[in-house]
Amino acid sequence: MAAPLREPLSGDQVWTGRDLRDRGDWVHHLTPSELAELDGALAEAKRRGARPFSMTAADFPLGSLAERVVALRSTIDEGRGFQLFRGIPVHRYSEEECRILAWGLAVHFGQPEPQDGAGALMHDIRDTGQRVETTDNIRGFQTNNELSFHNDGGDAFMLLCLRTAREGGTSKLASVAAVFNAILARRPDLALVLQQPFHFDARAQQASGKPRVQSVPILCHHAGRMHAIYKRAYIHTAQRFDDVPRLTPDQIAAMDLVDALTNDPDFHLSFEMEPGDLQVGSNHAVLHSRTEYVDHDDPAKKRHLLRTWLTLPNGRPLPPDYAATREFSHTYARRAAALA
Repeated sequence: MAAPLREPLSGDQVWTGRDLRDRGDWVHHLTPSELAELDGALAEAKRRGARPFSMTAADFPLGSLAERVVALRSTIDEGRGFQLFRGIPVHRYSEEECRILAWGLAVHFGQPEPQDGAGALMHDIRDTGQRVETTDNIRGFQTNNELSFHNDGGDAFMLLCLRTAREGGTSKLASVAAVFNAILARRPDLALVLQQPFHFDARAQQASGKPRVQSVPILCHHAGRMHAIYKRAYIHTAQRFDDVPRLTPDQIAAMDLVDALTNDPDFHLSFEMEPGDLQVGSNHAVLHSRTEYVDHDDPAKKRHLLRTWLTLPNGRPLPPDYAATREFSHTYARRAAALA
């Protein structure tokens, strides 16, 4: 296990919602020329008969927008950790065309990775009517519940919004580095607790033969960078297994402080996703959340987003503890193979 960090972090990765609220640099409104490039790339992909999951960046040719997407990698991995692109005209495209477009942008940005035990490379984020609490394999994104601050898998997540809910579903982002710094300043003892192992329910999404529970620190400082795995709901559902140690008062206090900080309106950045928004965020540097939502009665209008998890080319080294996690094992293995 990595040696715990006892000093505050610095740089662009440290921010609060109050810092960014009145700044516009985290939103890029797609220009007419960039929208024309998207139309052209989609038309070319369809002409080639390309389909999501098999098409490459060459099947979805972009011009200046490709350069912008590639440049975004440094913002995601080395800067504030997220960016919002606004204005993709999803209303003009069929659902299949939106999948092609989402996949085409994803493969320009990085390598899509499996998001579940079945190996799915793209998830539909929408309410199935089921609940995490009453099943052993349903995950939060398949419900309309509030999702507390957490992170996903791979170096980054990419979300394309096709439709929004009737009410709710507000997106929220918080800086992992800012969380660490605030806890270090208030309760340095709990900053150390967060850098010790917690047990997470794998939600039956591990490959066959893999453990149903994974043990890994919530925060891990490795190779000069802070990393995070935080899913409090899954930490609690792991407690249903008799062989999982009971949470200690210090562990509960540490998570309570993480939640108190991230839920502070001055600490996190909140915004409404609109149809045609593309949200890209680091799964190392940013925690994200979503408020509960009330959906439309008409199935054709229900909230729907497309999600990919991505490994970035030349991305940061990952902690050895991540090699066996369902969130980061594919990225870890890909990184190791590239260095071999």
